Amino acid sequence: MASKKGRKRDFKGMSYGEMQRANSKNRSKLAQEHQNWLRVNGYKNVGWDNVIALDQKVEELLAQSRIEEMDLEELFLEADRIGNKYQTPEERGEFEEQFSKEVSEIGNLIDQQFLDTEIEIIDFSQKAIKQPQKKRHQKQY
Repeated sequence: MASKKGRKRDFKGMSYGEMQRANSKNRSKLAQEHQNWLRVNGYKNVGWDNVIALDQKVEELLAQSRIEEMDLEELFLEADRIGNKYQTPEERGEFEEQFSKEVSEIGNLIDQQFLDTEIEIIDFSQKAIKQPQKKRHQKQY
């Protein structure tokens, strides 16, 4: 029977020391207010259970800060990616087909509203003839 000291324990493929170093590195990436919150709420980097709890909380806070830094377009893309994870390929194909149909209908409505079919051509190849400038500093009689 193996003793507890002979058995090597790991989490996420890292030993205890590697986990402590990773936690320290990841905690330094957090904002100062989050670091203070971790300290106040008793998250420590000593002891296996504490190291694992700290790792999970730091990962959660890092993910939260990444979401807070996203602009609106990135948030929509992330929501779309998450939504696609829960749909079958058939459902996604059906949605894309319906979406393209709606987009083409909107395009047709815009074309009906703005009937600008005349094409305007501007030729910049010929140089304009310059008129000689009058000498403004001299009087003319």
